[in-house]
Amino acid sequence: MAVTASAPAPALDSDEAIFTQESPYALDALTEHKRNGLELAVRARWVAMAVTAAFLVYVNPEWDVLYYHFILALLCLNGWLIRRVGRVGQSRLEMLLIFADLAIMTAGMVIPNPFSSEDLPLAIQYRYGNFIYFFIILAAGTLAYSWRTVIAIGSWTVLIWLSAAFTAWWFALPQAGLSAALLEAVEGNQSLVSLVDPNDFALHQRLQEAIVFFLVAVTLGVSSRRFYQLIQNNAGLERERANLSRYFSPNVVQQLSQNDEPLKQTRRQDVAILFIDIIGFTRLAAERDAYQVIDLLRDFHGRMELEVFRHQGTLDKYLGDGLMATFGTPLAGPHDATNALACARAMLASLADWNAERRRYGEAEIHVGIGVHFGETVLGNIGANRLEYAVIGNAVNIAARLEERTRELDALIVISEALRQRVQNEGGQLDLQTGFVEHRGCELRGLTLPMTLWVLPRQADALAGSGSGR
Repeated sequence: MAVTASAPAPALDSDEAIFTQESPYALDALTEHKRNGLELAVRARWVAMAVTAAFLVYVNPEWDVLYYHFILALLCLNGWLIRRVGRVGQSRLEMLLIFADLAIMTAGMVIPNPFSSEDLPLAIQYRYGNFIYFFIILAAGTLAYSWRTVIAIGSWTVLIWLSAAFTAWWFALPQAGLSAALLEAVEGNQSLVSLVDPNDFALHQRLQEAIVFFLVAVTLGVSSRRFYQLIQNNAGLERERANLSRYFSPNVVQQLSQNDEPLKQTRRQDVAILFIDIIGFTRLAAERDAYQVIDLLRDFHGRMELEVFRHQGTLDKYLGDGLMATFGTPLAGPHDATNALACARAMLASLADWNAERRRYGEAEIHVGIGVHFGETVLGNIGANRLEYAVIGNAVNIAARLEERTRELDALIVISEALRQRVQNEGGQLDLQTGFVEHRGCELRGLTLPMTLWVLPRQADALAGSGSGR
């Protein structure tokens, strides 16, 4: 009987399971490979079984061929079960089904067809060369990148195959007269007899098959181990990319991922800086328990962060009940100031939608102050063992002071003259500046020279969403 089968994708070993606990990105990657490998293995198995079934009918057009079709059906069913129970990590049931797969294969190869009328010695079953089909199972077993399980498949196959061969050799009764008649026919040539004797199990060949198969299994296991390490390295890259996406907009992450160490270059650069803060947060927090405060901050930060990224900004840091965002970091763009002002307007529009929801649930509205400035900063990594990408300089301090002045000026947004001029130079949307009122000679804490500020009064709530692009 000639049987082909596509191997299951086996479970991962304990070392790999420990790694996936430490890295969710590795777990996701291995889960995806496992799922794809199992799906591919099952489809290949069904195709192989169908081809083999048709081939068996061609070589043995008798009713007793249905016995081998039954073996093929068992292999298909077992493959389907393996796909159902297969998962990343150790699975005893999956390993048991893999062992059953090998046992079914061996039984179909070495046990004579009980419905056949032919009376042949049992040793003949080992002369059909069916052992080569185990290599298909072994090779396909690498689809899940579990090197220990690949070696286990090789070890189990060797164990089952040799056990079956030695058991058959021990208990099988040779057909009397065949060996003697053959010896007489070849005039006592023992070497020739050992090659063609139908009663000879050729145990030395069975042992040779097992040794070669095990060596191949070890080789494929080492190869699978290298594949696993590649997944681990790729998972590390995905983790780094995900960490970048927490701070930078997707288009900036794409640029950073294509450059070598762009953040290690300390340089001066004109940047737009935005600060936003919840007004009266201390009172809000005092009226709620800690869990409610955390939920409120999560909702607030999530909405504001979305607008930062939507306007090609960088989330520099969370500041308790506020955040700092920069536009033009780590790479300057042609519309950084415009994006910063558009983001501020979009934040107000998002906040208005959120407050409408909160009013429906009888919750207090959230009010904010936003300060935006454009000026020269210094960009670069700071720290020794734990690095942080920092934006520092007087421009950052000015933006923070502008946000503070929103209380005194009863304003939604306060921007500097430098930002307004930059927006105009960039050819930004004119409606972004709608509703702003000029305030000359304003003093800011920590600065010696007064500044001209542009203020969007809090009474302009109805205009807050203008120019947000929403």
